Amino acid sequence: MPATNITARYGSVAKTFHWLTALGILAVIPLGIIANDLPYDTAEQLADKAWLFSLHKTVGVTLFFVALARILWALSQPKPAPLHPDRGVETLLAEIVHWLLYGSLVLVPLSGWVHHAATEGFAPIWWPFGQNLPLVPESLTLSETAAGLHIVFERVLIVSLILHIAGAVKHAVIDKDDTLARMLPGRRVAVTPTLHTQRKVLPPMLAVVVWAAAIGVGSVLGVYHKGTAIAAEAPALQQVESDWAVTDGTLGITVQQMGSGVSGRFTEWTAAITFDETVSTGVAGSVNVEIAITSLTLGSVTQQAMGPDYFASAEFPTARFTADLVATETGYIAEGTLTMRGVEQPVSLPFDLTLEDDTARVQGKTELDRRRFDIGAGMTDEGQLGFAVSVMIDLMAVRGGETAN
Repeated sequence: MPATNITARYGSVAKTFHWLTALGILAVIPLGIIANDLPYDTAEQLADKAWLFSLHKTVGVTLFFVALARILWALSQPKPAPLHPDRGVETLLAEIVHWLLYGSLVLVPLSGWVHHAATEGFAPIWWPFGQNLPLVPESLTLSETAAGLHIVFERVLIVSLILHIAGAVKHAVIDKDDTLARMLPGRRVAVTPTLHTQRKVLPPMLAVVVWAAAIGVGSVLGVYHKGTAIAAEAPALQQVESDWAVTDGTLGITVQQMGSGVSGRFTEWTAAITFDETVSTGVAGSVNVEIAITSLTLGSVTQQAMGPDYFASAEFPTARFTADLVATETGYIAEGTLTMRGVEQPVSLPFDLTLEDDTARVQGKTELDRRRFDIGAGMTDEGQLGFAVSVMIDLMAVRGGETAN
């Protein structure tokens, strides 16, 4: 069979692209639905869910490149003429559906890929080229918007696919013509091309109208704010009296999930600080930090992190770090205890201090073993969830404040 198209039939390359795409769609959509519906209450369930999502994403990215190659090939080839050009409305609808299919085959995986790249963690794409995309920053807002668009474009793809299949069945069963046969592998169809003036502008314009309408419906339904889990409301923390008031700062953590670092930060916390910079060796002050656990954002795994197997935020909504600030010959260390999930463990946090008049900057980092706090006890495979959790602080404080956050 010739590789290229003619006005009477499709070539072998176009047929191969067509059926590869069909197989990809029939695989990727059910994978996404099944993975999305799977529970993740236990470590085993979470691992199964992540594996299926990774497979879904990998097939989706593959389908994206297959679709691009198919479109480029189609642009270089003549399109076989419709068998019934006299049926103006039917032919126009068929052309619109074809444009919707081609466009959706790019938009669906691309929006899913942007959603994946804009957030961190959970179900990597199985390939060696990294998980990010150029010009796509890590952003919860962008991730949610892309996830919503992914849903909308997927619905357009499904509806277009149903219409496409229905049209093929109609041609085969009712019209009894060769429309379907000329796309089947190995079939030789003798067709006398009928003069047909292609509409080069109207079908794609109407397809764009359909996508715009679908995006509008998605906005009305609020799907652009459901792409990622929204953290539960953080518990109200009482204001604290402090000799030093934190004016700006970050309290962040980084975990390793399936070999990739996932970073997040707590947005609600208070700190009562005393400190005497004239002390050169020994205890120079103290700190008492209360952290709202549900204020943590941790990429796409935020909701899972709040679950009973991990932070158990419903039962333990806050954590507390109480420590002495110890001056040493080489710097400072916060020596104290961290209470989390009802478990108390000793923690040392080395930090650097830059002091100018009544303004201080503190930067420090330490590493905790999540198992010491019974976090993710069922996740015994460090390749799935690392044991070590990096904790980082970077804050600015001024002397004489009454509250700190």
